[in-house]
Amino acid sequence: MRLSTGDRIFYAINYFLLSLAALSCLYPLINICAISLSGNDAVLSGRVYLWPVDVSMESYQILLAGTPILRSFRNSLIITLTGTLLSLFFTFLAAYPLSRRGFYGRRPFTLAIVFTMIFSSGVIPQYLLVKSIGLIDSYWAIWCLGLISAYNMLIMKNYFENLPDELEEAARIDGAGELTYITRIVLPISVPMIATISLFYGVGLWNSFMNVLIYINDTTKFNMSVLVQQMIRSQSLTQDFALRPEEMQQVTPEGVKSAGVMIMIIPLLIVYPFIQKYFVKGVMIGAVKG
Repeated sequence: MRLSTGDRIFYAINYFLLSLAALSCLYPLINICAISLSGNDAVLSGRVYLWPVDVSMESYQILLAGTPILRSFRNSLIITLTGTLLSLFFTFLAAYPLSRRGFYGRRPFTLAIVFTMIFSSGVIPQYLLVKSIGLIDSYWAIWCLGLISAYNMLIMKNYFENLPDELEEAARIDGAGELTYITRIVLPISVPMIATISLFYGVGLWNSFMNVLIYINDTTKFNMSVLVQQMIRSQSLTQDFALRPEEMQQVTPEGVKSAGVMIMIIPLLIVYPFIQKYFVKGVMIGAVKG
């Protein structure tokens, strides 16, 4: 179908505005990357914008050698991988039964879960609860508080509800029990949805900041988000992170901070392309009923 002149103008304006929006999102990331890879004099003189000037890896070398960023990176991996697996497992345990038409009380249970999307207990009651059960300074406080997202559970539930009834009927005829039906039919065809939910949980746990700051007092258990935030707010990296003054003469604090931000962002940039192909399909299938 040939587009009219009005349609072409409309699409041209849309592409222009979307390009501006994309550039406004990309520029800060590109600028931070360029600063982290630029030399000391170039950063101090303000000559760094979209590409590195006097390329140098000093900021990364000093960051890795003089700060506990590797330990924080490991903590972030532990929090993210373990928390994502736990959240997926328990979200499935909630979503699959609620998707079964023969499950008694599925509507009241679903409404009770949706209720939590609107009303919550608040930070202080949550803290008192976590403290009373002895989970302060434990990653279980982070995993348990965000164990099931009501939004993710509803996406998974709707996805299971849209599976054809003929699949289950064929499985029952072949003698498959409930566990066999789940492991050999439901889960294999649910890869797009599972990948999408994993991305939601993983990004949230990798970027978790407030829960770590509130419930973790041991600084050796801080994740990347808290460490990078402390670096950005720090007035003197030599005092707060025990970096030697002679080391900081080779780089700028902005370069070291930008390197920390990049190390925090890079894992997500690596993982996302592998999940992106499932992303739209998983969300749409789980979000649309009928």
